[in-house]
Amino acid sequence: MDRRHLLRLGGAMSVLGVGAPFAMQLAAAGSAAGQSVSDYKALVCVFLFGGNDAHNMVLATDTDSWGRYFNTRNTGNDPIALMPVGTAPTPVGQTSSTTGRVAAANTPEAWGGVLPITPRTPQAVPAGTNAASRTFALHPFLSPMQSLYNQGRLAVLANVGTLIQPTSKVQYQARSVPVPASLFSHNDQQSTWQALSTEGARTGWGGRFADLMAGMNGGNTLFTAISTAGNAVFLSGQSIVQYQLSTGTQPAVVITGQQGNSLFGSSLAPSRVRDLITDTNLTNNFAADYSTLVARSLSAATNVNTAFTQGIVTGIQTAPAYTNPITTQVETNSLALQLQTVARMIAAAPGLGVRRQVFFVSLGGWDTHDFQNTTQSNLLAKVAHAFAYFDGALANVGGLDRRAQVTTFTASDFSRTITTNGDGTDHAWGGHHFIMGGAVKGQDIYGQFPTIGPDVGGFNNPDNITGFQIPTTSVDQYGATLGRWFGASESELDVIFPRLGGFQSRNLGFL
Repeated sequence: MDRRHLLRLGGAMSVLGVGAPFAMQLAAAGSAAGQSVSDYKALVCVFLFGGNDAHNMVLATDTDSWGRYFNTRNTGNDPIALMPVGTAPTPVGQTSSTTGRVAAANTPEAWGGVLPITPRTPQAVPAGTNAASRTFALHPFLSPMQSLYNQGRLAVLANVGTLIQPTSKVQYQARSVPVPASLFSHNDQQSTWQALSTEGARTGWGGRFADLMAGMNGGNTLFTAISTAGNAVFLSGQSIVQYQLSTGTQPAVVITGQQGNSLFGSSLAPSRVRDLITDTNLTNNFAADYSTLVARSLSAATNVNTAFTQGIVTGIQTAPAYTNPITTQVETNSLALQLQTVARMIAAAPGLGVRRQVFFVSLGGWDTHDFQNTTQSNLLAKVAHAFAYFDGALANVGGLDRRAQVTTFTASDFSRTITTNGDGTDHAWGGHHFIMGGAVKGQDIYGQFPTIGPDVGGFNNPDNITGFQIPTTSVDQYGATLGRWFGASESELDVIFPRLGGFQSRNLGFL
């Protein structure tokens, strides 16, 4: 625990009285925080586990870029090249005038063209791109994201990835600069994105943000870092312990509360069980510590369950049903359900005495070595459905628009090769990401959108090596820009992101 956190926590405890019951401390903290709802801020990390193919999510559509993209991906037994802007969907069973192939329900021909987006700030034309200006689009199943982008609450960060220092193609090939370890390993790159080092890291940059801001949550720091996706190194801090929250309605430990006041038919049994499992008067230190942890968890669960019965929380709209655009069947959108829980936790925050929170949610299945057309397209549609829902839910929290206080951003292991293996793509490096929120300077693309295409037929792409893009923006810069908005100082950002000083820009400008 750092000194500032200790002083803040000590001050809160001295006001409340160290011996005060947890619920009394919570009520006092909630009363104070409820007076300054406008000071609330939250970061929501949406992690796409498996490595999202960002090259079919955000696309350069100028003639030069599109030609190389389409020629590279319109190959194999199940081509993954999307259709150009303005292309009408080809009815299933009919022949596409663009590709000459018969359209099936799970092919790009049947989906129609990519959806155009126009950045407020024209993108610079990078070396190797033979175009006077650049144009862009989104995957055809990202229509809700296109709407959020055009409304100014969604931005794109181009070609971001794990880096030790700025790295060029020449430097990479000559091995003259250090690069992240285990570049194409799922576990290691997931950890590097979340914690800036490979698997085995102990703290993540989301948890370090929570360490810094926990003092703003008074004596109730347990709800500073919250995961709806299980244990995540992203939320592990030096002093903060992440709180894992279920997306269901049943609490993790069922003794009383939502389930009533009886156990095995006895009205006394619940209190007896609680006394047994929270008894800290034990000679075994391990058992005593375990009982302390369980007692804290039970108290926290009781307070969360109580908070979730309040009108401001129950008033949060339920995520609408999701329909798989490939099968047309209704499916569970786990990401939307997680963001529904996050929205309810944000609504409950003033009553819980919380002013700063970091959340972690996730969606898996992005490792599309095969069947990319059916798999990734459905996943992208789920992301769009969930983001649109979350934006709408935050627009009315007890009659207040809370979108300016919440910034949601995507992350993933890595992007995938620009080349196809026949019906999918393989592990790569730099990719594109979405940032959403009322404070986001949306309708723009940040960072340098790279030159597209592999080195074929004499073409030399300065950003691409054997199918993967070298990132031009680092995770450190991405995280620091989010952290600055969240309230971290420049000196604190240098501690959390020790490599930040090696990059030209400390602030990417999207917030």
